[in-house]
Amino acid sequence: MIDNKIEPKNILIYGAGAIGSLMGYLLSDAHSSDGGGVENMALLGRMGHMERISSEGLEVEAPDGKTLVYFGHLFTDLEELGRSDFHPDLVVICVKTYSLEKLCQELVQSGLLDGKLKNALFLLLMNGMGNRELFESQVPQASGRIIEGITSNGVKLAREGKIELKGKGTTVIEKNLPLELERFMKARFEDREFQIEFSGDFTRQQWNKLFINSVINPIAALARQKNGIILSEVLGGTVERVVREGVAVAQELGMDFDPDAVLELVLSVAEKTGENSCSMLQDVLKNKTTEIDSINGYIVRLAEEHSIAVPVNGALYSLIKATARGS
Repeated sequence: MIDNKIEPKNILIYGAGAIGSLMGYLLSDAHSSDGGGVENMALLGRMGHMERISSEGLEVEAPDGKTLVYFGHLFTDLEELGRSDFHPDLVVICVKTYSLEKLCQELVQSGLLDGKLKNALFLLLMNGMGNRELFESQVPQASGRIIEGITSNGVKLAREGKIELKGKGTTVIEKNLPLELERFMKARFEDREFQIEFSGDFTRQQWNKLFINSVINPIAALARQKNGIILSEVLGGTVERVVREGVAVAQELGMDFDPDAVLELVLSVAEKTGENSCSMLQDVLKNKTTEIDSINGYIVRLAEEHSIAVPVNGALYSLIKATARGS
């Protein structure tokens, strides 16, 4: 249960889609499931999704039942946030990687970085790599206040106002948050029986997530199959080569990874999430832009900088780029 001595923090979820809405649920308190709006939590997302949540609450469907969560603050843009009386201590950014640059421009143009977001921390809870570098270059006012995180929870936006939990995983946050905010988030997650870690070796965790995504996402998306397709015997050689190429790039950057251990990790995740449809598959089926540039594309760009051959990652990257909308 929540420790009543832990003071609630004002948290804004910027990009309240599937993962963002899940974070809003996990960081809300028990009263949010009883019809009372959560006053220390705010969601910023698409108008249709926010309107449905405003009128009916956020419906969270999990294998063990359904929960409705109500929020006291819902926004569709930064202008609405600016006019409100909500002052975030932490902004959790949950947009797709290809939307980050636009988000940065919106933040700078809003003027809020010199106002109610002047002292806010920014947590980039996103897929892929290179997000911090982009955010720092586009939003220099936030320098020194940027933290990164990753999550392996499987969640789907079923319709406006509703998310479906497909699989529980662990959320890992870079260990740079103030202690009181770390304690607050940990207490909230544990109250919902979800796992959260604060890692002093976050870069390693991030690379492990990249290895997993670089295999599962493009292959499942191209095959139009759930994650379990990765375990197909006919794909064994391809999966291994994707992993070994990625590890070679990481090693060139000074990271110490055992390719056999990484391969075992990737196959283990594919087995545990075998019935899940990865986000890239969902994007391709909906003819939406994918996050391939920050996953296999990131590996390919680093490989080119260091003259490392990554032909299989390159092929997957090019195939998804040729398949996905806007490429």
